[in-house]
Amino acid sequence: MATRTWVPPGGGPYDLDRTLCVLARGPGDPAYRTTPDGSLWRASRTPEGPGTLRLTARVGEVHAEAWGPGADWLLEHLPTLLGESDVPAAFTPRHRLLHEAHRRNPGLRLARTGLVLESLIPSILEQKVTSDEAYRAWRRLLQRHGEPAPGPAPEGLRVMPDPRAWALIPSWEWHKAGVDTKRSATIVRAARAAARLEETATMDEPRASARLQLIPGIGPWTAAETLQRTHGSPDAVTVGDLHLPRIVGYALTGFRGADDEAMLELLAPYEGQRHRACRLILLSGVVPARRAPRFSVRDFTRM
Repeated sequence: MATRTWVPPGGGPYDLDRTLCVLARGPGDPAYRTTPDGSLWRASRTPEGPGTLRLTARVGEVHAEAWGPGADWLLEHLPTLLGESDVPAAFTPRHRLLHEAHRRNPGLRLARTGLVLESLIPSILEQKVTSDEAYRAWRRLLQRHGEPAPGPAPEGLRVMPDPRAWALIPSWEWHKAGVDTKRSATIVRAARAAARLEETATMDEPRASARLQLIPGIGPWTAAETLQRTHGSPDAVTVGDLHLPRIVGYALTGFRGADDEAMLELLAPYEGQRHRACRLILLSGVVPARRAPRFSVRDFTRM
């Protein structure tokens, strides 16, 4: 076991759970776990191999323990993961709701993982399906093709497969996980180009987004969802989402029918900080009332 302690710069408040919760893919994510003692566990595949990270928030600091071949990498990049390079003060609220959300979440920072496939693959799984479908697929694929997290990790914590293992998942396994051919083919293409895609973690965001979108099946929505996590991007706003434009439009104007164009117009005053504005809007809990039943979860295994 290796350890490290991180102190948030400036001595201000820090919210570990809200900073990292966007990295969890659903409540049953096999690579992310919170335990009753208040610890947060993550299992990652780093450039040096699999690693397990246990984080505990203390007064004014975060204590980290790590295990596995990737332990040193995880601890070296701990400050970046926890949002040390993020600058919350760069955000200036221009709407009462955002001002209040910003005030109520002073410890929120934007996490930066530096691990591209770790964020890209679940984002591909989330294309054009319900969240429940995507989370179920992610759980099954990690349980079937991942490996146990190193160290004294909670039972069931899993490290995602390496690129070769992703590329070799047979068609019937994708089918059993509820993943259609289009998404599985995109993941396989991404896995085969893993080395080139992982390089985007050190690129500026426009170049990183452009390279990600060279892979057929990866568009602006998937690239933005990835960059929000790999780069901690404060501006990578998700365009093409089914719900986000309506939520942003309702929160800022009370109008329920906003589309992408209207959303971007509303977010224009926050250029450079549009993703942070969306995070704060979502944290405010101000969303339009549902007027239709939820989409049913499709069972691909019966098709």
